[in-house]
Amino acid sequence: MKFIFLFLFVIFSNAFSQDRNDTIQRILPGTSQIFTLIKIPAGSFELGSKSNVLMSEKDEQPARKVTIESFYIGRYEVTYEEYETFMRDESTSLNSPVDAVTRPSPPYIDLTLSMGKTSGYPANSMQQFGALMYCRWLYNKTSEFYRLPTEAEWEYACKAGSVTIYPFGNDSSKLKEYTWYAGNSGGHYHKVGELLPNAWGLFDMLGNVAEWTLDQYDENFYNTLSDTSSNPLKLPTARHPRTVRGGNYEDDAIHVRSADRLKSDLIWNRRDPQIPKSRWWNADAPFVGFRIVKPVKQPTAAEAESFFKLYLGK
Repeated sequence: MKFIFLFLFVIFSNAFSQDRNDTIQRILPGTSQIFTLIKIPAGSFELGSKSNVLMSEKDEQPARKVTIESFYIGRYEVTYEEYETFMRDESTSLNSPVDAVTRPSPPYIDLTLSMGKTSGYPANSMQQFGALMYCRWLYNKTSEFYRLPTEAEWEYACKAGSVTIYPFGNDSSKLKEYTWYAGNSGGHYHKVGELLPNAWGLFDMLGNVAEWTLDQYDENFYNTLSDTSSNPLKLPTARHPRTVRGGNYEDDAIHVRSADRLKSDLIWNRRDPQIPKSRWWNADAPFVGFRIVKPVKQPTAAEAESFFKLYLGK
């Protein structure tokens, strides 16, 4: 009987930890929560807007054809409960801001503004630093390397092979079927995965909460790229501004397009009374969250450490 129990336990555990061709399912360390990543195929696409007519004031970059390697990306935005597991992990510390196991300082106000925490609402209000520290926590817990998507990876995954303004076409009246935005959100974010996914099975790529990417924001970055560029990334040179994608529940239709860009702003943390202000939280940005990426080709331990040192040491 004991052997049978152990056999069934192994089968059940592996069902949520094995790679399954185009998807990966993992159990969040220390919980029974399962998170899913979708494998995005390698390919080339038009990064940016093809016509100035389609560009908003946030997005003034011409299109560039770039090539992207295959990667895994979260099917959903990271939820509050997933992020809270990291925040409450007693094996972590509240010491060095670049320590591998540092956890966030407790928020001094309800950063969700009572919009929802449990049962699948997106994590929100963290700075890029906090999102990357979650990735580092996952890496230390699982020995699998996770990070944020690059701006190009994010747009490639969002477009899912489309060449239209939105992943589903050009008709903004259909946004309500795929996206929580100003037209249907009621002024607050919603649980992840309630609307339709894009063609690659990703939910809430547009709207709900906007999503951090790795890139330093540079309004002229696309002009530095050629049509033979591969895996473009604007490396960090300062803490602000960084690039945010996808728009959010407060945005109009023009600002929840696949190619729309937004830069982080210090005003997002203006109410923080701490001196110096928190590196973890944005007291005035309940509209910002993130989703994670797992590279198909995993970095070495040294490469992973160099990555986190580069991004978390700024």
